[in-house]
Amino acid sequence: MSMDLKSQRKVAAKLLKCGERRVWMDPARSADIKEAITSADVRRLIRDGVIAANPKKGISSFRKKKIAAQKKKGRRRGTGSVKGKKGTRNAKKTSWIRTIRSIRKLLVGLKTEKKIDGKTYRQVYMRAKSGYFRSKAHVLIFLERNGLIAEDANVKKEKK
Repeated sequence: MSMDLKSQRKVAAKLLKCGERRVWMDPARSADIKEAITSADVRRLIRDGVIAANPKKGISSFRKKKIAAQKKKGRRRGTGSVKGKKGTRNAKKTSWIRTIRSIRKLLVGLKTEKKIDGKTYRQVYMRAKSGYFRSKAHVLIFLERNGLIAEDANVKKEKK
């Protein structure tokens, strides 16, 4: 296309509600297009089929769907696909909440079963709150080593 049809292309793009790059002009009728100076003239050429909008270029979603299906099956999750640090994929706060809730549930259970007294419960609870224990197992080991848990609790733990 020659440069002298720039204004017609701009007007046609506005009328066709598309970008200037998608405007198609019939090369055989370039003389008629050059004479069209008003938007009414351009509208008439559009109606006659001299100026038209090229179709939109679509983006295939086949690959996207295929990858999603693979991920649903549990594929594509290896170390090569991991982006970000360890704390990015599972937040520190979430893991902390999970740990502290299980520890607190254990402590409440031990207290209700009279395996530990109120003073021990409070002491261990505060340590748990400060992040002293890694897990429930760690709490039980601490209680055993310091002789803070009733003996029949140890027997039950060994059976499990």
